[in-house]
Amino acid sequence: MIVRSLDIKKDPFRPKEDDEEILSPECSYLGAIGALLYLAQCTRPDISFAVNCLARHSNAPTRRHWNGIKDIFRYLKGTTDMGLFYPYASSSEDTAIGTSKNATLVGYADAGYLSDPHKGRSQSGYVFTIGNTAISWRSRKQTLVATSTNHSELLALYEATRECVWLRAVIGHIRSTCDLAHDPDEPIVIYEDNAAVIDQAKHGYIKGDTTKHISPKLFFTHEQQTLQKIEVQHIGSEKNHADLFTKSLPKYSVQKHVKAIGLRKLSELP
Repeated sequence: MIVRSLDIKKDPFRPKEDDEEILSPECSYLGAIGALLYLAQCTRPDISFAVNCLARHSNAPTRRHWNGIKDIFRYLKGTTDMGLFYPYASSSEDTAIGTSKNATLVGYADAGYLSDPHKGRSQSGYVFTIGNTAISWRSRKQTLVATSTNHSELLALYEATRECVWLRAVIGHIRSTCDLAHDPDEPIVIYEDNAAVIDQAKHGYIKGDTTKHISPKLFFTHEQQTLQKIEVQHIGSEKNHADLFTKSLPKYSVQKHVKAIGLRKLSELP
């Protein structure tokens, strides 16, 4: 993805300006967005953020946005042999979901503050992996205007917690209906890179001048931690794989996160 400029007037993903023309019907912008959304939601999480940015302009796309679509298609053409690789369990005893150390559900959550400076909105992103391969991910523009980085991170962690609760229920249902072995009901770890948010999720809602505007529902994470359903732990920003879903990154960082969430080329497999 093209690295975005801090100057909103130079941002290639800015909305249509008055002196720009909308694309003609010959350019099937909506069809291209639909195809890319299918890929981003099913097998190619690495394009989720870029597709999300471009999908915002479906009602008034310009030549700039169409060039962004073509950039993604060029990237996909160069990586057609890349996909999510789910390895087999190392032994017959590890076939049950969650019975192997490498088959533990792990989550990563992050937020990109003012990812959309034109509307004053931030970006939420999360990814959950089993066996170091992604099974659930999302890149979404937040519906609320976050007043600070802390506020946007709380929103992202709240959305990740909701997904974690659902995934936990699904895995429990699979274990019970398929008569698979059960592990002790240990909390699922969600990694977050904001220390203040982790502290707030641990101690719960404290009304004060800096937090009184934050909706108490965002502290649903605190309730789940109290019930020992999840555990929020700190991780360095460079190791938070949810960064891939919240902002444009340098090539090296993209390749590192892509590999970390289980995307592999056929040539890399044994």
